[in-house]
Amino acid sequence: KEETRERGGASSATKSRLFLVCGLPGSGKTTQAKVLEQQHKAVRLSPDEWMQALGIGLYNESQRDLVERLQWDMGKRLLDLGVPVIVEWGTWARSERDKLREDARALGASVELHYLNSASLDVLLSRVTLRAAEQPPIQRADLERWSAMFEEPTPEEKALFDVVVPI
Repeated sequence: KEETRERGGASSATKSRLFLVCGLPGSGKTTQAKVLEQQHKAVRLSPDEWMQALGIGLYNESQRDLVERLQWDMGKRLLDLGVPVIVEWGTWARSERDKLREDARALGASVELHYLNSASLDVLLSRVTLRAAEQPPIQRADLERWSAMFEEPTPEEKALFDVVVPI
């Protein structure tokens, strides 16, 4: 179910669009982001993929912050050029989502929130175990801790986006 709203800052004729793909590990962010990438001929920004390509451990938070900053600098330039951009960072904190949304709007881009929150912790653990991408592997305790840290988008926050797609 897609919730569409017209908001100030981005007209319906705007070519550039920011897609925020929001959710915990194993929620399906990469799968959703790849679908959006194909549908909208967008550039997908995934810190995990860049970090793996550079030989950086996925749990190296200081390096992850640098990669995400670099990606967002590039993302803003692409939005300014009219290219759709997908941020596939998880965006667990409202403050992070607010900053990305506000930056994109300042460039005249519309902003969509694709929020993945339909899976239980058991399903998330099963998915991350199957993909076996993280070393050391993600444990249930990790997901429980991250789930407690995750700031679920509120109705008030969702109202700030042009489109909200709950998945």
